[in-house]
Parts: sequence; structure tokens; C-alpha cells
Amino acid sequence: QVQVVESGGGLVQPGGSLRLSCAASGIIFSRYAMGWYRQAPGKQRELVASITSGGFTNYVDAVKGRFTISRDNAKNTVYLQMNSLKPEDTAVYYCKAGLTNGYWGQGTQVTVSS
Repeated sequence: QVQVVESGGGLVQPGGSLRLSCAASGIIFSRYAMGWYRQAPGKQRELVASITSGGFTNYVDAVKGRFTISRDNAKNTVYLQMNSLKPEDTAVYYCKAGLTNGYWGQGTQVTVSS
């Protein structure tokens, strides 16, 4: 009965910001590494940000310095703060609980356009 649910996507202008949320249930959340992935049309899904159970973070080069991943274990929620958004950030963003054999959310659309 694991559920992973993303929210917070939408349409934003270049240079704008969005904050994505991902709530997980049915797992001991604090024990899981969490990741944000994205998939643009015609492209492979890629890991853009991750955070370990101990709070260590990592980012793909394309978002480094613009995106911040964080977690609130009391709320079983992981966040992705996205600043200085670019059109090439347009994608469906997916949350995953566990980075090896984990659980996927349904995705939330982020569109960066004028």
C-alpha cells in the first residue's frame, strides 16, 4: 500500500520559480533516500536531484545552483525548490522513494514558457 504523490507543478515564465512536493505513505519514510526525476518529450527519464536518509544531496549539472531538494521527515514529504527556471526544464517531474528498487509517483507537469 505504498503511495507516492507529487504536487505543485504548473506553468511558469522563464526566470520564475516553482516548489514541488512529494508525499509518501506506506513506508518508513525516514529510512529512504528520495529522488526527483524528470522526463521531457522524446527524452530519457533522468535523475535531477536526490537526498539520502542522512540528508546528503546531489544534483545533475544542469540544475546545480538553481534547484534545491529537501525533506521533512515529520511530514513524510520531500520538496524540490526550482528557481531561475528555463524552457529546457519543461518536463514531467517524478518523485521516487528509494533510489535502487523504489516506488514511483504519478508525476506532475512543469512547463516553462513565455
